[in-house]
Amino acid sequence: MGEIHEGGCVCGSVRYRAKGLPKRVSACSCEWCRKRTGSALGISVYFDDENVELLQGKLKTYRLISDAGRWIDSQFCEKCGTALTWTLEFRPGHRGLAGGTFDKPQSWFKPERYVFARTKPDWLEAPEGVTIFEAMPGSAKE
Repeated sequence: MGEIHEGGCVCGSVRYRAKGLPKRVSACSCEWCRKRTGSALGISVYFDDENVELLQGKLKTYRLISDAGRWIDSQFCEKCGTALTWTLEFRPGHRGLAGGTFDKPQSWFKPERYVFARTKPDWLEAPEGVTIFEAMPGSAKE
């Protein structure tokens, strides 16, 4: 549990710390991740929930109901709006952190999987060794 990873929002009001190694690192091009990031994909770094702590600032929460009918609680800085963290109904006990919000030099965790590859831009290629899923693994739409 020796590794410490810190990060925060763009305005610096919110800071967080995650301890240990990530449980999962995913790239995703689902509609929620694209809109959450304002980009072609999101990088989600999941830790055990008890290993993530808010060091400073306040987060606002928005609950989204996915296409599958499951909730996603997204948390963002109340001042600048940076999406920082979320919990998912289908991943109890885990907390996702936005991959681009980690401080350097540990700001880039290599994804082990690419989810919703069916909606990725044509110009984007997943790196070699990354497991690719066309939809959410285990969903009826996979």
